[in-house]
Amino acid sequence: MNINFTLVAQAIAFAVLIWFTVKFVWPPLLKAIETRQKEIADGLAAAQEGKSALEVAAKKSEVTLNEAKQKASEIIGQAEKRATQIVEEAKNNAKVEGDRILMGAKAEIDQEINRAKESLRAQVSSLAVAGAEKIL
Repeated sequence: MNINFTLVAQAIAFAVLIWFTVKFVWPPLLKAIETRQKEIADGLAAAQEGKSALEVAAKKSEVTLNEAKQKASEIIGQAEKRATQIVEEAKNNAKVEGDRILMGAKAEIDQEINRAKESLRAQVSSLAVAGAEKIL
């Protein structure tokens, strides 16, 4: 009878252990497992959102980079155009200045020629008078 009583006592103890486990141990374990599953799911969702945000940021940065390259090309084109204009203006100014200097030099040469002619006329007339005086 001891074997039967021991077997029944062990069965009752096992049943009490099962009941105690189901009543007090199992709910916190399930809650911890569910909490961990939720944290993992939230982490995966956050990772997916981060990946999506990264893709959007990469596309946005690519668009911004392309716009910057285009603006840089436009600025370089404008700078080259302005440089060409400045060179042309400098050439035109140099030509105008050269023409003005040339005209001034020609006018000065004409004045010198006229002075030389007047001087020669004066010398010729004085020589003619001197020659005429010697003849007379």
